[in-house]
Amino acid sequence: MIVIIDIGVGNVGSIENMLKKVGVSCSVSSLVEDIEGATALILPGVGAFDHVMGALRGSGLLEVIERRVLVEHTPFLGICIGMQLLFDSSDEGLCSGLGWIPGEVKRFSDTSLKIPHMGWNIVNTKKDNPLLPSRTEEMRFYFVHSYHVVCDDEYAIASAVYGKDFICSVRKGNIFGVQFHPEKSHRFGMQLFKDFVSALC
Repeated sequence: MIVIIDIGVGNVGSIENMLKKVGVSCSVSSLVEDIEGATALILPGVGAFDHVMGALRGSGLLEVIERRVLVEHTPFLGICIGMQLLFDSSDEGLCSGLGWIPGEVKRFSDTSLKIPHMGWNIVNTKKDNPLLPSRTEEMRFYFVHSYHVVCDDEYAIASAVYGKDFICSVRKGNIFGVQFHPEKSHRFGMQLFKDFVSALC
């Protein structure tokens, strides 16, 4: 059973609906016992970095999540702010991130760009990976964000262009993150969730 972690700041209902649409057994939960029994974990997040990080730390779930992900290597997918929390810090706030992947979150610096970056954009695979495998068809996903991840190319598995190339998906072992919203990305999002489940769960 895939568990969508509910800390009160994510679009959990849309993710649950998308997973069920592709035939995946899942639940939304804020209970330790459900996270203990999960075959995979998804952490969505919407809002400011410090607020979401504070909600996660205040949920009482962080210890069990870190054990499941970092020690037991349970597949994990962070979406939007859920991806940004994987890194050390963010320009958006003062709180430390989880630090599971080395790197930081930076605001788009090009003042000619409309911020936030909002709407559909093409996502390009940077290396072979089970979440976003290379396809002959162009992949398009829906974005809403003002900040983007800066990290070593070792962890970058996909990118998009907004003013310049930026990292929009990452991987470190069993830990994955996407900056875009697969739950709002129609058939491309459905395929991503299918790939996540079939390859990792």
